[in-house]
Amino acid sequence: MTPDPITGVVYHWLGGLASASFYVPYRWVRRWNWEIFWITGGVFSWVIAPWLFAGLQTRDLTGVLAATPAPVIGWCVLFGMLWGLGGLTYGLTMRYLGLSLGMAVVLGLCTVFGTLIPPLVQGDFAAKLLVPAGGRIVLAGLGVTILGIVVVALAGARKDAAQDDAQKSAAIAEFDFRKGLAVAVFSGIMSACFAFGLAAGEPIKALSAAAGTGPLWTGLPILCLVMAGGLVTNLIWCAILIVRNRSAGQWLGRAAPAQGTARVPVAANLALCALAGTAWYFQFFFYSMGESQMGRLGFSSWTLHMASIIIFGTLWGFAFREWKGAARGTLLTVIGGIGLLVIATIVIGYGNSLLLAG
Repeated sequence: MTPDPITGVVYHWLGGLASASFYVPYRWVRRWNWEIFWITGGVFSWVIAPWLFAGLQTRDLTGVLAATPAPVIGWCVLFGMLWGLGGLTYGLTMRYLGLSLGMAVVLGLCTVFGTLIPPLVQGDFAAKLLVPAGGRIVLAGLGVTILGIVVVALAGARKDAAQDDAQKSAAIAEFDFRKGLAVAVFSGIMSACFAFGLAAGEPIKALSAAAGTGPLWTGLPILCLVMAGGLVTNLIWCAILIVRNRSAGQWLGRAAPAQGTARVPVAANLALCALAGTAWYFQFFFYSMGESQMGRLGFSSWTLHMASIIIFGTLWGFAFREWKGAARGTLLTVIGGIGLLVIATIVIGYGNSLLLAG
């Protein structure tokens, strides 16, 4: 199959939409502690969905994984565990900063580390990005991406400075700018490890293709391994919180003492968590498809993915009135940041096209 960067961009945008939307169903979960709904949704994200779709689309999934060298599996799982720390604190970032501002800070760092480090580690940074004109255009697109992220974050900081505590909590119940910013920085750095896990799993693609798997789906077995690592990290932390808060009974419909005797909507909560968890998986499902269309330029997939998440995440922030009451200048700033991210996506796609044509 001939690489098609334009189609790859579309897939990355679909993945960005899924990622930006995954936390939305959690907003309607009732009378469950954060650790309960987070790990419930995580079972769908990290176990059910990866193995289901990989099993459906991969020819001889178990045979492919059995033939994978142990060090490759180990690196994928290890990077997945590190990424799990980023994913865990990503959820906390949404609690403290909201969808739009939280995503801008976290994903800004993800973009930089996840795009630039793999070529540096592989030793072909200059060959891919500095020597060819298309590579320099991709770097320019990355620069525009970073600028757009800074602009969006600046708008969020201005909104924070202009609102009182009541206005902040009305839009985001647990808003805490300082705590959220610290968590977001950590999350952004650790979340970039997902890109490293995908790079470590490159040999699995060849094994999957040799088994007869179609080009769009060769990366799905890698997701099973990386996300298994993410499950380990999140499961440990959520288990600690469940024991500390004595919240396990919420799965059986028993509310926490502070919540009174009102009924816990277990079935509705499970459905919402399943929707949220599956949506989070689909960001990587479409990411894998998009990367397969980028050919040797897969390193730029991370930038496209991150930019699209921020775009859709900011739009969700508007939909949930997180920017209600913001000054006109602040709104124009965040709109300008989104515009820069759209331009960056176009620039990176164009640079990829030039590289492939060359």
